[in-house]
Amino acid sequence: MPGCFYAASVTAGLLIDTASEWLAHDPDPEARRELGELIAAGSAELAERFAGPLDFGTAGLRGILGAGQSRMNRAVVRLATAGLARYLCDHEPGAQERGVVVGCDGRLMGRAFAEEAARVLCAAGFKVHLCGSLCPTPIVAFGVRELGAAAGVMVTASHNPREYNGYKVYAANGAQIIPPADRLIAGAIEAAGPADAVAVADLTEARDAGRLVIFGAALERRYLDSVRAVCPGAAEDRSFPIAYTPLHGVGAALFELAMAEAGFGAVHVVPEQAAPDGTFPTVAFPNPEEQGTLDLVLDLARRHGAPLVLANDPDADRLAAAARSEAGDYVLLSGNELGALLGHYVLSEADTALHPHGLPPGQPLVVSTIVSSPLLGFMAGRLGARYAETLTGFKWLANRALQIEAESDARFLFAFEEALGCVVGPAVRDKDGISAAVVLATLVARLRARGQTLLGQLEHIARQFGLFASRGRSIRLPGAQGQAQIQAIMAKLRAAPPAELGGQAVLALTDYLHGTRTARGHAPDRVAMPASDVVAFELAGDGRAVVRPSGTEPKIKLYLDVRESVGEDEPFTAARTRADERLRRIERDLIEAAGIAAGQ
Repeated sequence: MPGCFYAASVTAGLLIDTASEWLAHDPDPEARRELGELIAAGSAELAERFAGPLDFGTAGLRGILGAGQSRMNRAVVRLATAGLARYLCDHEPGAQERGVVVGCDGRLMGRAFAEEAARVLCAAGFKVHLCGSLCPTPIVAFGVRELGAAAGVMVTASHNPREYNGYKVYAANGAQIIPPADRLIAGAIEAAGPADAVAVADLTEARDAGRLVIFGAALERRYLDSVRAVCPGAAEDRSFPIAYTPLHGVGAALFELAMAEAGFGAVHVVPEQAAPDGTFPTVAFPNPEEQGTLDLVLDLARRHGAPLVLANDPDADRLAAAARSEAGDYVLLSGNELGALLGHYVLSEADTALHPHGLPPGQPLVVSTIVSSPLLGFMAGRLGARYAETLTGFKWLANRALQIEAESDARFLFAFEEALGCVVGPAVRDKDGISAAVVLATLVARLRARGQTLLGQLEHIARQFGLFASRGRSIRLPGAQGQAQIQAIMAKLRAAPPAELGGQAVLALTDYLHGTRTARGHAPDRVAMPASDVVAFELAGDGRAVVRPSGTEPKIKLYLDVRESVGEDEPFTAARTRADERLRRIERDLIEAAGIAAGQ
């Protein structure tokens, strides 16, 4: 019964029948036991377990672990992989011979899901490159191109809570899939059920037959060589202590190797968080942006007097950092501040610091997103580089960079997004928290050789280009009522946009859902960007406000940016105080204009 499990919703009367039908075809005995108990108890939780299929978006699947159509489990992974195999056979010439790279991080059920994907792909005639153990996400993204594969699958939920896992898909170009591939794969998944009808191979037999190849140290060596090519060792002193945590993820081994090969030999790793552990026992939420998540590594930094603190999220594609101030305390750097530091470094010093044999020919290209700080684009314009902007998400950043390179003489150097994602150089076409850490440490070494610091460098950048200050806010609106609120907020901002925010006139409204930019007093112009439920307000005085629903959580998100000039003799703190006050006023007015209730 192809597609019988993929109805958009299930009425109350059909709920037990639908759950029983799914149970009958679930290949996992533990999942069948779990679901059987829920059915026998008539549990209200069944409505959540069968609220519809997990949406195949954000380059794949992501959801809470558990039995049922709306959870992450072996049956869902089996169907997803069957759909991916069908899509590749139909759209990628020679896909079976080229194969698929499959990896997983340390999350619960990660290895089981990776092996399930490998079993389906091998049975469908594909060569599979399966990680020998756990691996960081950047290795899979790198491996797709390095091994000449037709696609990649990474089993990870990145920085989501411990209850989650996910299934991320990479295209043959090494970047995450974008439309129309995601829609075509989703359609193939819908036609793939039931799960027990999908053929699976024995992995031992597949390995003996040469259809399954285990990757590990050799591919990691090639990845490390690519890091060294972009960021080689140098004469600056690199013996200063660095405190690091992988947050119970899979980044530590490769991080330590990469740092050691770059000359950083005094890396101190938080022992309680060094080994992969999908239960994340020392953190409530393994997202380095969350308050308190970095407490242990900050304590470690204090004990060793480390000027630099680094952290990866559990799959090591994001990088978080903190810098020690002159007073000896630690200042957490935002994603926008990391983007400013690395972007400025790449644009102003990359020819000597990062590429010992000179930059690749062509105009330097840097890319960011519509919700990240505008500073990178401002710097690029001043420093003679090309700048491009995309929707939120690295799938858009990487694919846009590839498109621009194919159409011009531009050569990609750097991309970042405000959510702690960045990549330097073209070897990995996704976020890469390991190579970015090496580049940031290299910048610190170069600054220290001049008697400077990261925090001082941020001030230097602000005095050169203006102080770009940002503020983000996420407002959680759960459930069906919350979803209706989110839709109403977006509709109100489109229908009745504010004339001013924070005392600054709204100069233009960009509606990315309808692809229009409307400047005050003018007819709408078209925006050449994929449709997305986002509105952005351009403000007088170099200000900006962006509103969008979250793609993965029941939240509406606000992104605010202002630019303040810093007087030649003005204390930096004075400019920052002005910027913070402007941001506060813009936020207050935007919340009122959106009709968001106080306290939400």
